[in-house]
Amino acid sequence: MSNPDTPRHIEVKDGDQTVAAADVTTAEGAEGTARTSLHAASGHFPPGSRASLVDAVMDLPEVQASTRLEATVPLGDGEALERLRQRTKDAVTRPAGSTALLDANIPPPSRAEAGQPPDRGITDA
Repeated sequence: MSNPDTPRHIEVKDGDQTVAAADVTTAEGAEGTARTSLHAASGHFPPGSRASLVDAVMDLPEVQASTRLEATVPLGDGEALERLRQRTKDAVTRPAGSTALLDANIPPPSRAEAGQPPDRGITDA
């Protein structure tokens, strides 16, 4: 497991081009709050790219060890917001300028999700 106090940067690529990225930090100690800021490149990219980014963030060990999630998502990124709602509980969203803020509880990992390898095209930079 990586150090929860170390910020992480994750990217989803289509070939050599980054289509979505996230910066992730977690509060000190287990059961804290994970914070992420999701970014998407402009243009048309394969469906599921942003959902794959959310999955990569939610599958990080330090995020799984947290109980709360605070996410910043570009306003209008319905794919990322929907996947965040699917992966969390009690999600509340609100607009903030050109972004949407999501606050939610992180459910404990299920046995089916544990140990699954990340999708191709996702890098931890």
